[in-house]
Amino acid sequence: MTAAERLADALRAEHAAIYAYGVLGARLDGQTVSAAQTAEAAHRARRDAVMVRLAALRAPAPPAEPAYALPAPVPDQAAALRLMVGVEERCAGIWRQALPEVTGDDRQLAVDALIDCAVRATKARTVAGVRPPTVPFPGRQ
Repeated sequence: MTAAERLADALRAEHAAIYAYGVLGARLDGQTVSAAQTAEAAHRARRDAVMVRLAALRAPAPPAEPAYALPAPVPDQAAALRLMVGVEERCAGIWRQALPEVTGDDRQLAVDALIDCAVRATKARTVAGVRPPTVPFPGRQ
């Protein structure tokens, strides 16, 4: 795959993450909702950065879907935290896959995104009571 194709995949993942945070945020309490708001803002900023990079490459930017299928219903905070972990792990995986194809500023974007998602997934696992809260080689699937 080309760098532009990998960035387009990452953009699709960022769109899906933003959607998921809109769903799961409604199920979190005051202590955890601020973390979700911060995460959603980070995904929005990264989405915007990827769109700028794709425009610079003169590559098409895939639009957001009207809705995304979630892996499971989100009836409560526990399910919302599981979804948060899943979203961050999925995004980390997509960004990790981009690393071999991208260079320069695009590579820095991918590395920063991978680290950011891995840290957020660890925090979500910690709040959810998942042990161990860390995983070796974040983004590796």
